[in-house]
Amino acid sequence: QVQVAESGGGLVQAGGSLRLSCEASGLTFSVYAMGWFRQEPGKEREFVAAISRGGDTTDYADSVKGRFTISRDNAKKSVYLQMNSLKLEDTAVYYCAADFFARNGAVRTTAREYVYWGQGTQVTVSS
Repeated sequence: QVQVAESGGGLVQAGGSLRLSCEASGLTFSVYAMGWFRQEPGKEREFVAAISRGGDTTDYADSVKGRFTISRDNAKKSVYLQMNSLKLEDTAVYYCAADFFARNGAVRTTAREYVYWGQGTQVTVSS
């Protein structure tokens, strides 16, 4: 049974940092590209960052470029999202997802292309 579980969310002041972690089980982690998405109440889920199977390719939403960094450790079946200089508008539920069909070395940014999802972790940025 495939499980994807996020952790590390919480309450942080604007300008602060958080590191989200995502651990997967029940799958061959190294053949999946991984992504982070976020969703605010009443809005569609939006792409945040993605990383290719081997970690050689990354992509970011324009809104987080230069502030967020995605990384992965295939030995630990984990992917991480380091979030710095957090803004009020970063407040959302953050989801980790696995993409089986991305080509080697590639990443995709559309939520429907990801096959496995975690339950999400809340990130709240306060002023």
